[in-house]
Amino acid sequence: TLKQCFKIHHCTTPSTALSQAACEVLEALFVAFAGTMARVFVYGTLKKGQPNYKHMINTAKGLAKFQGRGRTAEKYPLVIAGKYNIPYMLNIPGTGHHIAGEIYTVDDQMLQFLDEFEGCPDMYQRTLKRIEVVEWEGKGGAGEGVMECFVYSTTTYPPEWVSLPYHDSYDSSGKHGLSYVLRESRD
Repeated sequence: TLKQCFKIHHCTTPSTALSQAACEVLEALFVAFAGTMARVFVYGTLKKGQPNYKHMINTAKGLAKFQGRGRTAEKYPLVIAGKYNIPYMLNIPGTGHHIAGEIYTVDDQMLQFLDEFEGCPDMYQRTLKRIEVVEWEGKGGAGEGVMECFVYSTTTYPPEWVSLPYHDSYDSSGKHGLSYVLRESRD
């Protein structure tokens, strides 16, 4: 396990040997930290430079740390729909494109905020999906390959959405001309 790898490397390797007491404290912190963080893949308005990114960096809503960029390992339809031009990833694996987005680690408070923000489970459903890492920011971790992340996609949508244009990446001010309408600007 990761915990065992941490202990073996940092507690028994001579060049990085720590006292037993320090090792126990670090191991407890690791377990506590790892137990409260989840990986989330965002592909729409919560990405950097998009209208709702402000929520990802608002520490009053919880903690979110950008880890890198990725794309869905499977293809999915990404559509822009409704009168507010909201991006939706339709949960139809094998159809559409590999969708580009960003990978974050979030704490329980941020995950709860994201559930509420995304209208989970009614509007979106939060499920684990396989994400292919394209670029990794930090040291360590899973800087390559495929990892599982929570993704907000939907199985509850009008049937005509399947006929909308499919996108492989979302930008509110993209060529599609369908700018996202912020919640505070809606009627």
